[in-house]
Amino acid sequence: MQTILIVDDDKSIRYSLKRMMEEKYSIITAQNGKEALDRVKESSPDLIIMDIKMPGRNGIDVLKEIKLIDPKSLVIIMTAYGTTETAIEAMKYGAYDYILKPFPIPRMKGLVEKAIALRKLMKEEVTYAPLTVTEGEEGRIVGSSSKMQEIYKMIGQVAPSDVTVLLRGESGTGKELIARAIYHHSLRFNQPFLPVNCAAIPDTLLESELFGHEKGAFTGATSRRIGKMEQCQGGTIFLDEIGDMSLSTQAKLLRILQEKSFERLGGMETVKVDIRFIVATNKDLEEGISNGMFREDLYYRLNVVSITIPPLEERKEDIPELVSYFLKKFNRELKKGLVGITPSAMEKIISYGWPGNVRQLENVLKRAMVLCQGEWILEDHLLFEKGWEPSNTPVEGYPMKGSKRSVEDLLDTLFEELSKAPATPQDLDMISNLERGLILRALKKTRGNQLKAATLLGIHRSTLRGKMEKYNIKKEVVVSEED
Repeated sequence: MQTILIVDDDKSIRYSLKRMMEEKYSIITAQNGKEALDRVKESSPDLIIMDIKMPGRNGIDVLKEIKLIDPKSLVIIMTAYGTTETAIEAMKYGAYDYILKPFPIPRMKGLVEKAIALRKLMKEEVTYAPLTVTEGEEGRIVGSSSKMQEIYKMIGQVAPSDVTVLLRGESGTGKELIARAIYHHSLRFNQPFLPVNCAAIPDTLLESELFGHEKGAFTGATSRRIGKMEQCQGGTIFLDEIGDMSLSTQAKLLRILQEKSFERLGGMETVKVDIRFIVATNKDLEEGISNGMFREDLYYRLNVVSITIPPLEERKEDIPELVSYFLKKFNRELKKGLVGITPSAMEKIISYGWPGNVRQLENVLKRAMVLCQGEWILEDHLLFEKGWEPSNTPVEGYPMKGSKRSVEDLLDTLFEELSKAPATPQDLDMISNLERGLILRALKKTRGNQLKAATLLGIHRSTLRGKMEKYNIKKEVVVSEED
């Protein structure tokens, strides 16, 4: 459970905020700046909600010290003086946001949820070396295919530097996960990470969101607002769907990349920034240049290092591993005890084209687990869009139905041939030796991973375990023999 620290000299406000959030979060409180700093050192809270006017040390001074203790701390400032420069100064010194007293409860709850989600992104390290992490670990990029191995190499090469990285790929391929992996393995890992979805914010508001604005810059701008660029000082900003950014905002972004400075909307003051940029797009930027929708000079500034994440259709050999990962994840989240997925259901997954990529696979499996009342996910539990057609993309090593490559299909064929004449003991021994050899080969190929081996063989994992016991096959022996 995430921990929230509430700091206010008013006992009634501390009590009200605690009652409002204690069902969902662990709440600790402090009545002044000194107590707040002690709580931060003791508990490392995920979020701090702090009044700006307190006896003794004010909120600004406490905020500065909190940032020295943990630069990634998220602090929401409460103030009854929204028109003063004090709240604006708080944003300059790294506050996540500020809210005016008295505030609507839904607004505070929404602000807290957004801050907690961001804290999780900054706190949860993304791993990308599949052989060094435990199965089911959160924050993991899943896939052992050759295309994903190349992605891992690129992450390792670009993460330690400060170069701008352009991530390209279809929606749902995991571009934000790649961006977070680069951040967590960079030299700025102890500084803020702020993701901004350029397509989710109306174009008229995006410039203000990124660069901030001065009082009176436009209708409704009643005070100065600090943008994401200033909030992310020293850290990493991830601009998703960069291809949806307007030309005017592109021009301002270009200046930051070139000169490391900008002006707030409606302002004259030059703001200097030190930020690492990671950007992503699912659009063809070259086509955008040709039709005048994307600046060519910005393209070359962004395209210092480009990483293209392949669609799931092009790395289908990763699907069994992804399925295993999501089953473990949702077993925990949904408090289920599913054993696995039947070979016919896996074949249906392999055959599908997955236009929504990994995100769609995740959603389909989660829905299947909600619908499943037994221990195994069946074909009927997998609901795709109407009119889907099986994909023709081959998957190396996967036993498609009717291919006679699975253990069951192969042995059925042998028994069918033997049934034409009486089977001798030598025939039965041959079949047993063949079955044992196929199991050993699958286990060696998967380095003893029984789930992957069962998938390759086209049988349930429980069936594989029974056959391993029958033929006295030990997992440890298989792995050591392979080594």
